[in-house]
Parts: sequence; C-alpha cells; structure tokens
Amino acid sequence: MIEAAKIWNEPNNKSHWDPNLDPEWDLFAQMTRLAGQAIAAENSHLPRLLGGISPIDPSFIRRLETKGVLDEIDVVAVHGFPLDWNLWAIDEWPAKIEEIRAVTDKPIWVTEVGVSSFGSEEVQAWGVKKTAELLIGRAPRIHWYSLYDLPKTWEATTRHKEAEGSSYYRHFHMGLLREDGAPKPGLEVYADYAARMGLCQWFHFEDHRLDDAVAWMKRLGVKHLRTGLSWADSFRPDADAWFDRQMEALADFEVTVTFCFTPEHRGIEPHHTSPPQVAEEFAEFCARMVRRYAPAQPTRAAVAAE
Repeated sequence: MIEAAKIWNEPNNKSHWDPNLDPEWDLFAQMTRLAGQAIAAENSHLPRLLGGISPIDPSFIRRLETKGVLDEIDVVAVHGFPLDWNLWAIDEWPAKIEEIRAVTDKPIWVTEVGVSSFGSEEVQAWGVKKTAELLIGRAPRIHWYSLYDLPKTWEATTRHKEAEGSSYYRHFHMGLLREDGAPKPGLEVYADYAARMGLCQWFHFEDHRLDDAVAWMKRLGVKHLRTGLSWADSFRPDADAWFDRQMEALADFEVTVTFCFTPEHRGIEPHHTSPPQVAEEFAEFCARMVRRYAPAQPTRAAVAAE
C-alpha cells in the first residue's frame, strides 16, 4: 500500500518548519534521525525520503549530512515551482537536479512540481507539458501538484497567509481540476504523462473529495501518488478510522506517504511548524503508521519455520 515513507515536508521552508525555534536545524536533524530509525525498525525494505526541500539548496543537504541525517534516509526529495514562487526559470530544472546530485549519491525524487492557474489556465497547461519534457527520465519519481484546487473556504498551509499577497492566493489554483471538480485545460495535457508523472494530492481530515479523486486518478491512468498522514490529525476523534478509509481508497496506487505537521499541544510552540517537545513522539507516530499500512513481509525462512 505504501511505496515510500517521507519524513516531514519542506523543512527549509519557514511555512513548514520554524527556523526561529531551530535556527541550525539541530532539532529537525534529531527528529529525522529518530523517525528514520523507527521506520527502518518496522520495515527495513521501505524507502525513507527526506522531506522535499524547497528551495532546492545543496548547502542545506550538506548541513543535514554533517548532522547524520542522510545516514537514516534513502532518497532525497526536492520541490520546485519556478513559474510561481522560485527565483529561477523553468528551463533550469535539469540544472537544479544536478546541483543536488553533486552533493549526494542518494536517488533524487521530485515529489512536488506544479504551476498555478492563478493568472492563466493556458499557462498552467503549457507548464504541464514543459515540466514533463524537462523531468521525465531525469528523476525516478515525479509528482505533479496537484489534482484539485484548494477550496477557497479552507486555508493554505503557509505561515503568513494573506500577508503574502498574490503568493498566498496562488496556493488555491494549483489543481488540474477546479474546486467544483470541473477540468482545466491542463488536465487533458497531463493525461498524456499520467503513467510517468504521478500526482501529489493532500487530503484533509475526512476530505469530501477522496472518492472522486480516486476515480479521476484511475481514469487518467495515474500509478504513483504522494499524499500525507498528519501527526496533528492523529489526535482527532476517530483519526484511525479516517486514516484507514483514506489508505484503503488509495490501495491501487503506489503511495509515497508524508508524515508531518506538529500537533499544537505537542510543539515547543503551539503551531504545526514547531519542532516537537519530544522528538521520540513523532518517531513513534511514523512507526505506528508503518506498522498499520506498510508492515514488513515475513521472509521465506520465517514462513517455512511456521
């Protein structure tokens, strides 16, 4: 059910990890090492991904390597949005991957790449095609973000919200489908690449879009999906029932699941970007999710012994 386990999301982006609380990423490094060890203890064959970095910064990878993080992960992930938030051109994608390849021998996955239709749906459609041409064959996994637009009544997961101006509102227009499920021009373009360029779709707690999303992905021929299981949501009533429903619905896809989001009551400060008070608690959440959805398969010798 799970192809890979990703530890956190965009740790070098202040919208997902608070650098004021952890300016040298020492707490992040400790948390990631413990989580990587916990995942491996449950299933040593499950690839462990470093939370996709954004911006794409080789010095950040070097920093984490000095702290022992790369000893406990198997894959480095990167995120890029050159038409929306990054200060580089879309044609630089191959060079950006090479920048990371120069500082690590780990495989490099592109677990979020996308183009907002905030300014133009036609620009997004062009961006799908251009991205596919630039990245397919250069990374073992590519995940287009995303299938659905974010509903306008929800909040984007970012620190400063409306104070970010148009950068904030671009978050709401990243989908190939509009909020009401109507296709944008980019969907038809994406269909040509769906088998080779997966999707990244976050599902909120008890997300009403889950079943429709599964139907769309099967119709498109999507094979690889990235989504998340929220540590913060795990404290909600009936959280395991929702996690079970989500993962069962996604059982026909190869899923990279992201473990992230600090519960307010377990953070050093009460917000989802805070380092946890006790890093071992996050590691145990990761281990519990792997036990539940990606348990190690018994070896032939163990089966024979039974």
